[in-house]
Formats: sequence, structure tokens, C-alpha cells
Amino acid sequence: MSDFLDELETRDPEERERRQFAALSEQVAHATRAAPAFAELLAGVDPAAVTDRAALARLPVIRKSELMERQKGGPEAHRPFGGLTAVETGRLARIFASPGPIYDPDGRRGDWWRMARALWAAGFRRGDVVHNCFSYHFTPAGMMLETGAQEIGCAVVPAGVGNTEQQVRAIADIRPAGYVGTPSFLRIILEKGREMGADLSSMRRALVSGEALPPALRAEIGAAGIAVRQCYATADLGLIAYESVPDAGLVLDEWVIVEILRPGTGDPVGPGEVGEVVVTTLNPDYPLIRFATGDLSMLLPGASPCGRTAPRLKGWMGRADQTTKVRGMFVHPSQVAEVARRHAAIGRCRLVVSGEGGSDRMELRAEVAPAARGEGLAEAIAQSIQAVTRLRGEVVLVDPGALPNDGKVIEDARANG
Repeated sequence: MSDFLDELETRDPEERERRQFAALSEQVAHATRAAPAFAELLAGVDPAAVTDRAALARLPVIRKSELMERQKGGPEAHRPFGGLTAVETGRLARIFASPGPIYDPDGRRGDWWRMARALWAAGFRRGDVVHNCFSYHFTPAGMMLETGAQEIGCAVVPAGVGNTEQQVRAIADIRPAGYVGTPSFLRIILEKGREMGADLSSMRRALVSGEALPPALRAEIGAAGIAVRQCYATADLGLIAYESVPDAGLVLDEWVIVEILRPGTGDPVGPGEVGEVVVTTLNPDYPLIRFATGDLSMLLPGASPCGRTAPRLKGWMGRADQTTKVRGMFVHPSQVAEVARRHAAIGRCRLVVSGEGGSDRMELRAEVAPAARGEGLAEAIAQSIQAVTRLRGEVVLVDPGALPNDGKVIEDARANG
């Protein structure tokens, strides 16, 4: 049986890019016709011109906060999805409610969330029984994995979360081939199984998500005879990326276009830089275009050692929203980006907030080539800081490459930061 779900996973990268952007042009046209919010957001955009990454980068970014605002405060006719769906509400299969609340649609096509690809890479095959410990209550995670497993041809135990002893008994009785859920709950089940003397050895593989999988926990699960892989998915977008080889990054799904942007901006970062993961999905029912996840990551060079040719994410590297309060006022990454935009000599920069006992101090560390450090540049940057943030800040010019490549735009170095 093939290691790959379909031929899309091994196609030529240039062909993938061509086909994805041809589909994106159609998606933009479809979204502006069928989704009222996108008709507003993309007013004046010629869909036929959105054929490459440069054109995509000129479109607006949608953030989760805007999603909530549109769902709560938009016209009654646009509810519950804020006018962002391109299908009538009554034609959906399910409506979920994530914390916020944010309402998430689920369409009627099989594997609407595209989770089969991640399950296949984790080793699940037709005829396997899958013990699903993601929640089925309001949030879509349980159904996301169930529909993906059914697409492959697996049977699913809809176990949900909690009731650890019952989980152990069900696994011992039903003998599932594997587990899906959070890695920490899998550890709890394994510990309870040992305590109860239950045989959980039927589980040989696992697909986990929803939280970090540190090396120690991966090793602990592996010691129980379970090969574990992880995936990156959200209730808004479905599958974004998945692991095929441990510690070799996460392969991007075939139906998303991913950009890495400088936090607080719509601008792509350079190759190998850490930034915010922004995703465009080719789902025609819910055509989210340039949706900011709020997560930091970076694209890895080269192809996966498994033979899949899609780009790879390094994995979760922190949160992109680094907004902090300084002297009673909020400072946002977008403001730091605006300061940098006013001075062409600046490459990367980082605002470091320090101080104790309420005595806050801001210092902007800006990468500027020595040859570009004209007289008065630091003073001019300091004036821009005050103009943009309404707060005073010191400026330190550093050599290009001196700042860590970790995606941080604002670093809160205060003792209680």
C-alpha cells in the first residue's frame, strides 16, 4: 500500500504552485460573488490578477479578532458567520462554537476538514479502528478527525475527553489500532492503563494535536510501543500541516497556501525567517483568504525525507500577538512595524521593554548596516517611536543578523513580563 494518500503529495513543486494559484484566482472570484464580507474586503481587487505570491501579499489580512467582530456586530443577515461563508447556513452539515465564541461551519462534503491526509501520514489505514479522544461538544475537533478517519475507511470510537477509566476499558475491549487526541491525554490514559493492569497494546500509532509534543513526551509514548505523529489544524481552516517523519517539520496540506509574515503586518518575511503563519484555504464553502493564525513558525528549506514535496513548517514557535502595556498604554507589533517602515535603512527590529516597579523603559534595537547609519538616524527613529506610540523610546543600532531569528517584535523583559 502506498506511503502517500494520493499523487498530489509528490507532484513537482512548481506544478503545485501553478495549480494552487490558478485555484486561488478562482477562489477570490468565488468569495467576492458568494460571501458578502469578502465582497467588501476585496472590493476593487481583480481576481484574475491574483496569480502569484506578490499579488496575494497585497490582499488584506483577516485576524481572529475581526472574525469575532463580524460575527457579533455585523448585519443580522450575515450571522452567524459574519458574511464570510459562501454557502447558505441551512445547507451546512453542522455548526460549531469555539471559545470566544466563534462559530465554525462544517460542510457536507466528505472529509471537509481534510484530516485524512494527516491520518494517513500517521499510519492509519482502511479497516483500522481509531480511538478518538478529541472533544465532540460544540468544538469541531472530534468531528474533524472522525470525518477524516471515515474518508480513509476506518471505524471510529467517539470517546471524547475525560472518563479515563472508561477510556481504558474501551481500549482494552475494542482493541483499536490507534489514538487521536492531545498528547497529554494519551499519557494519562497510558498511566491509568498501567495502574489498572489493562492491556492497551493494540494501539500502535497516534495522531496528536492541540498542544505541544515535547521530545520527552514523544519518547514516553514511543516507549509504550506507539508511533506518534502530530498535526497542525484549526477550527477555522481545517488541516494546515502534518508530520510524516518525527522531528522533520510539518508538511503543508495540499489545499492551503501558507505565508510567513512579519508580526503586525501583511508583509512576508525573508527566507528562513520566523514570522506569523497566515493561511489561505481553497475551501469553497468557507473561503478564508490570508487568515492570520496568531502562531509563529518558519518554512524549512528542502523537501521532506519521506518524499512529499510540499513545503514544511518548522512547527509551533510561539504566539505572534506580542502586544504589551507600557506606562499604561498598549504597544502593538504593527506600531513597531510602522516605525521600521518610516526608515528604509532598518532591517529587522525588536522593541525591548524593561524596568521594575512600574518604571518602564523602551529600547528599539534596529538592524542597520554600518554604511547606512547616517548622522542623526537614531534620533530620527526615536522621534518616529514617539510619534507612532506616543511613548519615548531609546534606539540602539545593531549589525544585520544580530537579532535572534525567533519572530519576536516586542520583548517584555520586565521581571513580571
